[in-house]
Amino acid sequence: MPVHHITAIAGDPQRNLDFYAGTLGLRLVKLTVNFDDPASYHLYYGDELGRPGSLLTFFPWPGGRPGRRGTGQIATVALAIPPGALGFWVERLVGHGIRHEGPTRRFDEQVLALSDPDGLLLELVATPSAADFEPWNDGPVRPEHSVRGLHGATIWEDADRGSARFLTDTLGFDSAGEMGGLWRYQAPGTGLGTVVNLRRAPGFWSGSGGVGTVHHMAFRAANDAEQLERRAIIESQGLGVTPVVDRQYFHSVYFREPGGVLYEIATDGPGFTIDESPGELGTHLRLPPMYQEQRTEIERGLPPLRLPQTPAGQAR
Repeated sequence: MPVHHITAIAGDPQRNLDFYAGTLGLRLVKLTVNFDDPASYHLYYGDELGRPGSLLTFFPWPGGRPGRRGTGQIATVALAIPPGALGFWVERLVGHGIRHEGPTRRFDEQVLALSDPDGLLLELVATPSAADFEPWNDGPVRPEHSVRGLHGATIWEDADRGSARFLTDTLGFDSAGEMGGLWRYQAPGTGLGTVVNLRRAPGFWSGSGGVGTVHHMAFRAANDAEQLERRAIIESQGLGVTPVVDRQYFHSVYFREPGGVLYEIATDGPGFTIDESPGELGTHLRLPPMYQEQRTEIERGLPPLRLPQTPAGQAR
């Protein structure tokens, strides 16, 4: 089950938008609210259509408490770039005044390490599989250099609490080796979001949620039937799992894996064009039906955003 999306917590929404849609050149594919907290935004970034595997999303909490990076937590989000784009990204990060480390070689891939404005650890991974995916042609980064989507994530754990076995036995990942204290697990195939790394840090403090940390990671289910099948398996293992929740653009179930990380299983559909045409994605605040009658109140309470420009230069 490859990764569907990863959701993190940001601080200022405009700063987050400027970094991910501007500096990193991702497309804002959906501007909506946190369905469980409509007083805050939910920003979705991805490829041209926001396909599963390309999605990095954020709950912006202006003035929120910073989180603490530690064990029992997804510590690093990795984004896939084509191998030929590595030099471009080194120059772009330097040009934008963004500190980075590398490139360094890891599992036969080149990795640039950096942080976003809230301190979330990111990696740009130059991987051959990225070249198999169509770039977004209208973004601020030339298509041949652009981020294609998620490469995966790295989890920090205090000890072997069953996270590795859960990845292999329940989610279908294969063990793909160890390097420098990092254990790699790979979903079958060569698509996006196929990598989960585990780093064991015995005795290190536990992580706590807040600005600059990952909230959860979602894995892909092709349809509702596959999701229900996986849910039944997880429930049979004694893990608490939610009923199916309708997130409008996909259906979700949530649970904590044995190491304490919040996971989700999300369906591939219906997708982000259910309420916007492909050309309009991310250009207007979209609300689920349950909040439509509160639109005026919700819009009044949300901080204003300066949205990215269209290719023709029109304000979105």
